[in-house]
Amino acid sequence: MRDIERWRVRPGEKVQLAKHDPGSTAGAPGDRVETEEAILPLHSEFFALQDRLWAESRRALLVVLQGLDASGKDGTIKHVFQGVNPQGTTVTSFKEPTPEEQAHDFLWRVHKRTPGAGTIGVFNRSHYEDVLVVRVHDLVPEPVWRARYGHINVFEESLAAAGTTMVKFFLHMSFAEQGTRLRSRLDRPDKRWKARAGDFAERKHWDSYQAAYRDMLEKTSTDVAPWFVIPADHKWYRNWAVSQVLLHTLEKMDPQYPDPPPLELPDDTV
Repeated sequence: MRDIERWRVRPGEKVQLAKHDPGSTAGAPGDRVETEEAILPLHSEFFALQDRLWAESRRALLVVLQGLDASGKDGTIKHVFQGVNPQGTTVTSFKEPTPEEQAHDFLWRVHKRTPGAGTIGVFNRSHYEDVLVVRVHDLVPEPVWRARYGHINVFEESLAAAGTTMVKFFLHMSFAEQGTRLRSRLDRPDKRWKARAGDFAERKHWDSYQAAYRDMLEKTSTDVAPWFVIPADHKWYRNWAVSQVLLHTLEKMDPQYPDPPPLELPDDTV
């Protein structure tokens, strides 16, 4: 059995992020080298389960990744999902809403990107931006964003009723580690393109974001769409922990290869 309860936010649980150590490596198979070695066979397990889900083509898995800048959303997708069948996987990165998206309700652009039967959908940021950044920057009145917790829960319940399993990850990073990662982007050609002045400016809103994430976790972690708080200061541990939760989820779904349809083969095939 995979022990994933250490990261799960139970419905109705009060969340104190200060008590969640972003540098924790609890439960890991060992140090960095040992844990990275332990991750390698997990890719094969993931591929096998995804292949069955794709063949079964009755249900879907939606993976939501949320976290502050540099918390590792891109890195999680790159490392955890390596080797999966691209035919059965979709990745959507939600940026600032376009004028067309702003002309609709906040869930409109999200609903049409949810995964179809047989597929795994990954959201890099998501509908939760509409209770995070809009709150911190006062983009909509408080009664509007507060009502969205309920709208989101109903939306996710409807997805579950239609056959979509959801897992949601908050990549929990420390203030110091974020600063280190943002500064390191300036020194690496392969990372420099990600550097934005706005990412550094957002750090002054750290406490406001922590409060917004706390309320998000408390109000929208449900039985059908649970949140997992993943310590993200150590990338190798983050990748291992996310892999554990995803494999547990797919194992619980237990997709099966379907029986072949009745076939009438011509005589010359035998």
